[in-house]
Amino acid sequence: MQSLLSPPLVLSLVIASAYAAVFNLWQRGSAKDLLFYLLACWLGFGIGELAGDILSLDILMIGQIHVVEGTIGAWLLLVLVKWLRA
Repeated sequence: MQSLLSPPLVLSLVIASAYAAVFNLWQRGSAKDLLFYLLACWLGFGIGELAGDILSLDILMIGQIHVVEGTIGAWLLLVLVKWLRA
């Protein structure tokens, strides 16, 4: 039986979720804010992953995961969501 979630996808979601949780605690946000931050982080991390893969950037990778590019994407979207919701 094939698994729906691959290990790199699960690790990416865990990293992005940790960023969202830390940002929510830092901003003293509510549970509703956390939902927006989670979605922003997941999307931003995915966009960063895709950019790192397309541009063939191998700055810091954990297996197949472009950690630096994903982190930059996640934090950029976090700041954008915070600014749009202000």
